[in-house]
Amino acid sequence: MLRHFVEVSEALKRLRENEGGVVSFEYVIVAACVVAAVGLAFGAGGTGPISSALSAAISAISAKVIAAVG
Repeated sequence: MLRHFVEVSEALKRLRENEGGVVSFEYVIVAACVVAAVGLAFGAGGTGPISSALSAAISAISAKVIAAVG
């Protein structure tokens, strides 16, 4: 665990000294925000509002297809 901490610390030091690294670090922050937003939208275990809406839509379409065929 200590080895990983040292590796991350060294990587962060290199990023601070390198302006190109600053841009890379900003991309990491943006990517983390996007992942968090998607996680909130879909929810853990498929219980978020988008998952619920998609499930409801698929159920409605399935019911209409079954009614049309049957």
